[in-house]
Amino acid sequence: MAKDSKLGQTAKILSFHPTGEYYYSKGLKAHHRRDLYKAKKYFERALELEPTEPMIACQLAITCTEIGEYSRSNNLLENVLHVLDPYMTECHYFLANNYAHLGMFKEAYRHASAYLDKEEDGEFCEDAEDLLDLIMFEADETEESLAHEDGLIFKQEEAREYLEAGNFQKAIEVLNETIKEHPDFWSAYNNLALAYFYLGKTEEAFNTLEEILAKSPGNLHALCNMVVFHYYQHSDEKVEELVKALAKVRPMLMEHRFKLGATFALIGKYAFAYKWLKQLQKLGFEGDGTFYYWLSMSAFHLGHERTALRAWKKVLEINPEKEGLEPWNDLNSAVNGFEHHLPSIIKRLGSEFIEERLFAIFLAKHSTQKEHVLMHPAFQKNPLFTSLEKEYAATVKEPGREKTQPAIDFANQTAEMLYHHFHPVQLPEAGLYLMWFSVFVEARKTNQKLTNPAGWAAALEYIWQRLRNERKSQPEIAEKHFISVSTLSKYVKLVNALLQ
Repeated sequence: MAKDSKLGQTAKILSFHPTGEYYYSKGLKAHHRRDLYKAKKYFERALELEPTEPMIACQLAITCTEIGEYSRSNNLLENVLHVLDPYMTECHYFLANNYAHLGMFKEAYRHASAYLDKEEDGEFCEDAEDLLDLIMFEADETEESLAHEDGLIFKQEEAREYLEAGNFQKAIEVLNETIKEHPDFWSAYNNLALAYFYLGKTEEAFNTLEEILAKSPGNLHALCNMVVFHYYQHSDEKVEELVKALAKVRPMLMEHRFKLGATFALIGKYAFAYKWLKQLQKLGFEGDGTFYYWLSMSAFHLGHERTALRAWKKVLEINPEKEGLEPWNDLNSAVNGFEHHLPSIIKRLGSEFIEERLFAIFLAKHSTQKEHVLMHPAFQKNPLFTSLEKEYAATVKEPGREKTQPAIDFANQTAEMLYHHFHPVQLPEAGLYLMWFSVFVEARKTNQKLTNPAGWAAALEYIWQRLRNERKSQPEIAEKHFISVSTLSKYVKLVNALLQ
């Protein structure tokens, strides 16, 4: 052996510690390949490692814009301007673009003007001037109309939050105000119809859609909502009639093609769904996880296994937590109730609203998919769970658990009383349970004494039936729940006060 041989020496192990620059470089390469979701992940990791680097934050913001995450992009850009680097003026131009896409023309105008004020010969000057011209044209050339548009967007966002929280009555109030102020804003009408339908006020829901179609004949979103409502009402003849009409529609806008494809997939018309969704994919449509989910679903049911698997792979790239929720899982059908529909439970567990998450935990108790739910990260290690939810989840994992907060026992007992009368939990019934958990949360906030689950359950049912225009009498409801009419009346007042 040569005397300078180092084979006998202890090998030195070099550790590899990737830097923000390393992930930023990988993000740029992915971005150039137009693999935007992978680029976003690299830029996010780079920003975690170097949170004060404005270039990384800016590039992440640009990528978020390209995949339609305008609000996230805006937050990043505003942070660059206000915290990281106030002289990075191009952020004003990027913000202007984002706000224009969101329809918030006043903010778009402000940022485009700010960019031109600060950069007379900047890289994006011509683009910013073109954007200003477009904004003024779209906004009818007045500052007043710009403010008007901004107010409309904020109202729409407020209504959306109420809808997602299951506070359908509040959503209805906001949407009715919006329609009164903006009688041609069809999106508000469509959302109002959804709120009515979720609340079980089907007559009002259908009347709202009829009103849209009378004022805006052929409104695609209204027609799609109409067929979905009839589908949930099991009105097969009406569904087939509307499907024949929708099958003849040839929308130009990508958004409308997606709406049509997703609607067909939801009601089980997979051939029509696949036609539109596959066409969008071929055109390079950059869809979100929902787009790939419906594409995978329709492809699978038509026997296009390769497309189904590839589309599902995209779903998992965008939403890794969806693993195990493949559309070809036969048990993933909501026909027998949301309690047996794994995707519905998982989605609710990820809601930002505690009412939705409590409802999901309750659904898990009664689910044929309980084992799958219990193994899912959204149930096991949910960062959104409060201590109350963690303990409720623990009682689902370990039935008969001794140490339980009285509030959890009470919430669960009341929900169980409702479940005795209202199961399986389908779309109309979901509104009842969301109403209960919303009332429960409010009762906790106001330190309301929580006793007599039968009284609360009866009051919830009575108010829910009235909202659905199914006006059952108090003696009828009281007898059903084995309580007195005076007790029911007492709890009806309590529930109404908490719903205000």
